[in-house]
Amino acid sequence: MAAPVRQASENTRRAIIEAGLRGFGSKGYAATSTREIAALAETNVASIAYHFGGKEGLRTACAEHVVATLGAVLASDAAEQEVVDPELARARLAGLAERMVHFLLLRPEAHAIAGFMIREMAQPSPALDAIYEGLIARLHPRLCRLWAAATGREAESPEVKLAVFGMIGQIVYFHLGRPVVTRRMGWNGIAAPEARAIAEMIAATL
Repeated sequence: MAAPVRQASENTRRAIIEAGLRGFGSKGYAATSTREIAALAETNVASIAYHFGGKEGLRTACAEHVVATLGAVLASDAAEQEVVDPELARARLAGLAERMVHFLLLRPEAHAIAGFMIREMAQPSPALDAIYEGLIARLHPRLCRLWAAATGREAESPEVKLAVFGMIGQIVYFHLGRPVVTRRMGWNGIAAPEARAIAEMIAATL
């Protein structure tokens, strides 16, 4: 396949995944037709079968895209290293929290990704298994180890696991509750300064 053709094919594949994320996230898997997805992606229905084998294959590809995207956002060689110093552990946690905040609040693709994940949690499918194994099962224990180093608790204790879920929940709320937050704060929107203030608040609670 010549380079321009290969690039066009890859662009189409990516457009279909992005359309799938939007459709499945906003309406749900069953309520979103391949025709709607093709229209959102500005391609033909046959392209979905060509690239993904069908609607179920597209949902799997959407989950894999979520894992790859969020994995890249949160990737850090330094964060993978074991930490025992409490202050360094807090700094690492704050850095990871800041990256999550900036992705969810400032990146345009975050809305579709968050919508897809929330829909999967409300209506679990095999795609949620892929997200859990590819992202949560890898990221959550790492955050627990950092939290444990920062607080002196056991990384696998229920308290630490719940505390980490609580931190993630805070961050997700600012994405979901953006209209309420901006109205109460008197903000016109959430841009870099507002995202920084949110990240600093979360870091202060660690």
